[in-house]
Amino acid sequence: MIKAHLAQIVHETHGGISQREAKDLVETIIDLLKNRLTQGESVKLSGFGSLRVMNRKSRVGRNPRDGSRIQLAPSKYVVFRPSRTLQF
Repeated sequence: MIKAHLAQIVHETHGGISQREAKDLVETIIDLLKNRLTQGESVKLSGFGSLRVMNRKSRVGRNPRDGSRIQLAPSKYVVFRPSRTLQF
């Protein structure tokens, strides 16, 4: 599913808002989630799941071209954990 499809569903479900307003609403929600995650906060959506930022330590990797060892910098990544009601 893409954002445009999600906005279309919101528009069809809630007839009182225009397609443009539905698209703006979806964009606002996604921006809010991104902002919270970039600040390092967890996001919990009841009945759906939670998004959490995890830290990856620096580590040694290999250059795929020549096989030399390189030091990979620490990084962050997002983990999604589905709620119990969503799990299959």
